[in-house]
Amino acid sequence: MNNANTNTLYQYGTLAMLVPGLFEGTLPLKELLKHGDTGIGTGDGLDGELVILNGVAYQIDGDGKVNELDDDFMVPFGDVHFASFEHLANVHALVKMEDLEEKVSSKLDWNNVFYAVKAHGTFKSVKARSVHKQEKPYPTLVECAHKQNEFDAEDVEGTVIGYFSPQIFNGAAVGGFHLHFLADDKSVGGHLLDFEMVSGDIKVQKLDELVQKLPSSNDDFMKHDFSKDDIAGAIGEAE
Repeated sequence: MNNANTNTLYQYGTLAMLVPGLFEGTLPLKELLKHGDTGIGTGDGLDGELVILNGVAYQIDGDGKVNELDDDFMVPFGDVHFASFEHLANVHALVKMEDLEEKVSSKLDWNNVFYAVKAHGTFKSVKARSVHKQEKPYPTLVECAHKQNEFDAEDVEGTVIGYFSPQIFNGAAVGGFHLHFLADDKSVGGHLLDFEMVSGDIKVQKLDELVQKLPSSNDDFMKHDFSKDDIAGAIGEAE
């Protein structure tokens, strides 16, 4: 762990890029992992949902299969940081996803900084989603969301991992919480839609420094006019 960087969120690309369908992977995973050992993201062509834990990157593909990724897997978007979590709360009774988000935010006065959230334990139920890899010409993010595949699991041990982003950064990221899931046995995962957690612990990590890297070598990104896109509306509908 690089202790000097435990307050830094490294973000490659932006959520806004994905709104009009700028899905091309432009950064190898090995480069992303130089900036963190924990995080979330997506793959080239919006190829599944990514979970990075303990320096290992997993993809939950459009069929719900969990795949460990190699170093040359390409990403258009990812958030990573070096883990140094602090305990926030224990879970002893049923907590739904919205309850957990409320529990976390009510215990913290961190509305206007980024922070990472990690919850590990037993889940009565999990509802997650992913999408199949898209091909050029790429559809929009909202069009992909309408074709998402949903996965349900019951009585599963696993990890919720993700980030809270301030509303002032909505567009660069998802304003509010953006959470992914990975089962301990790698049986299920994806972008979280809902869950019921019955036991475990919740940890947080303040990230008051943002390093934002943009794909300046990608012509489609460099030439795109984002003023024509309903970024906030699309992110709200798709995420």
